[in-house]
Amino acid sequence: MHPLDNVIWQALTTRQTGFAESFDQARRFPREVTSLGGFHQPTDRGYESLAGLVGVGGTVALFLEKPYEPRPGWNLIADTPLLQMVCENGGAPIPLRSGSASPILELKPADSPEMVELAALTKPGPFGTRTHELGTYIGIRYGGKLVAMTGERLKVPGYTEVSAVCTHPEHIGKGHAGTLMREVTRRIRERGEVPFLHVRQDNLRAIELYKRLGIAERKVFYLAVIKKT
Repeated sequence: MHPLDNVIWQALTTRQTGFAESFDQARRFPREVTSLGGFHQPTDRGYESLAGLVGVGGTVALFLEKPYEPRPGWNLIADTPLLQMVCENGGAPIPLRSGSASPILELKPADSPEMVELAALTKPGPFGTRTHELGTYIGIRYGGKLVAMTGERLKVPGYTEVSAVCTHPEHIGKGHAGTLMREVTRRIRERGEVPFLHVRQDNLRAIELYKRLGIAERKVFYLAVIKKT
């Protein structure tokens, strides 16, 4: 199996075991960190393990190889195809034509409320009050307000995910996303790791940006947010 297949399970059984909440063949992150979870295999036992982990009324976000199929005892809350992209070209990201002139700041735990607020506005994916604990997060401020951020989320042997790439709607088009992406991927590469990310397949603007940064398409997965009844 490739390290980026079943990546949530891989993360929670390798580099991020310290975050893992476990029940038989299922794992998940604490809810305050992120709603992501996974299982060893999408079998009856896998879903039974997941049910034991989240409990009645609990929700979890999965990355699946195929579109979610209805299962007894679960309700589908949301689903969408996700494109997994990897920066494996071994060189520096391709520069954009223009970039943000604003300074890059390393975000701290005290910045968490603003990070959650920005993520709630822009919806880059699940983001909680403790998501910043998963890795380094950096941002750009304008007039003292956090207007863009990017950071690290899933980590498996040899790879680190770039996540929460978001810019306040009033500051789109100023090069902030490209600036932060280049810095995050540079830091990951300096550690000898390969950057990767997930993006909604219909987010064509973001996909084009990532391709210009030298990040290539790898595989399509399916995000499914499900609730135990």
